[in-house]
Amino acid sequence: MTVNEIKEILDAEIICGKDCADKEVHTACGADMMSDVLAFVKNQSVLLTGLCNPQVIRTSEMMDIICIVFVRGKKPDQGMIALAEERGIVLMTTSHRMFSACGMLYENGLRGGTKC
Repeated sequence: MTVNEIKEILDAEIICGKDCADKEVHTACGADMMSDVLAFVKNQSVLLTGLCNPQVIRTSEMMDIICIVFVRGKKPDQGMIALAEERGIVLMTTSHRMFSACGMLYENGLRGGTKC
């Protein structure tokens, strides 16, 4: 699944990284605790989260997450956007709740890993 397909499925808005919309995403993780994300050892993933702080970007970089979707309409501040742009991470926002957003992606064929 591509980042652009995730955008369409979730009716999301791309905040930064539009030039990476054709990147492939292989797995997904929905979490608000970054320790759970660190236990999710997969690359080329999308992270769905309601946590909106710079640590989300830093954790995603360490885990080779290429796209972060902020659920419940949350939007990152300019500092987070700049950090994501430097790291080449796509940021999106959707009005859907995490449970619904994860279900929508699963229903369309995107699967998670074994630990998240």
